[in-house]
Amino acid sequence: MKDPSVHIKRIYVDHKCADLPYTQEIIKRATNIPVEVINDQNLLALYDTPYPENLSAGKKDLLLTTNQGAFYKPCPGTREYQCCDYQVLNIGMNCPMDCVYCILQAYLNNPWLSFFVNVDDLLTELGTKLKAETQSFARIGTGEFTDSLALDRLTGLSKILVPFMADKKNAVLELKTKSAVIDNLEGLEHRGRTIVAWSLNAPKIMKKEEIRTATLEERLNAAKTCASWGYKLAFHFDPIIYHSGWQEGYASTIKQLFDTVPAEKIAWISMGALRYLPALKNIAGTRFPNSNFFYEEFITGLDNKSRYFRSQRVELYKGILAQLQERADKNTCIYFCMESDEIWQEVFGFTPDDKSGLGKMLDNAVSL
Repeated sequence: MKDPSVHIKRIYVDHKCADLPYTQEIIKRATNIPVEVINDQNLLALYDTPYPENLSAGKKDLLLTTNQGAFYKPCPGTREYQCCDYQVLNIGMNCPMDCVYCILQAYLNNPWLSFFVNVDDLLTELGTKLKAETQSFARIGTGEFTDSLALDRLTGLSKILVPFMADKKNAVLELKTKSAVIDNLEGLEHRGRTIVAWSLNAPKIMKKEEIRTATLEERLNAAKTCASWGYKLAFHFDPIIYHSGWQEGYASTIKQLFDTVPAEKIAWISMGALRYLPALKNIAGTRFPNSNFFYEEFITGLDNKSRYFRSQRVELYKGILAQLQERADKNTCIYFCMESDEIWQEVFGFTPDDKSGLGKMLDNAVSL
């Protein structure tokens, strides 16, 4: 599904932000979608079943509200694994797409989509942070708790964020998506400060386990178009899922990636094997009884997430890395998301600390 926002069936608006001009802009764009202003944010009474059983229904409901906390926070990595010093810009919660493996199913406690409309507060906080940290370089992403572009047809947030970041010399913004919603990016003044990124997987996984997402062809064609508009690109093979025919599957995706997208436009490519909170297995198993990849053998990692055995992760990584290195540009940073030094050493032959840290490796890939 190229644009998953077409699945939104209802929009609820927190009465405290109903009169904001930005809220009214979104409502105006949301033609043919019923809109209701509510007096509080407790929508659970509208659902017949509790969370997470109501998650499928909730993904069709969008709540426009305000963020009362911080917008800008460090990525919640764990010190036991190599973290890339990513900064999260929280624009909302949940996603209209429905990936079987999505960690948000076990992380959130409500079913609906939320989008924060107090964007002036977001820009003020972000601008203040970047101005105060001129001696460091920030890689910022909006795709930690939601998809960066899945709702962009309605919100138009990219038209605000991309120009805002264009003159920020000490930062880049990464917009990460499984959609192909890129129309708003055309013609924006980005000056290389926005990277457009896509999550990719083997064809079998994308078709069966990533519901209401864009096809591989749609994602890659969107990436090719963004490259023609001057944007740098990134790709994330995460989660890598062990399945019958995984070698051929990932090789096929990688071939199609480099057959479609100019290699020199890719800033970085990440790899991360499937890992999940223990509660996710029961939640996803109940919601998606025809999926069986959770029933492979797993161990409990140092972050208390279930992970494949080390030998199996190494096998997956080595197979995929060989395919990537065959065609990737020499300046593209290929890296692990949340892996141990031992696996870095076994697969890459070095650890990030040998190259001044993972954060520095990624910073160098986008230095302008």
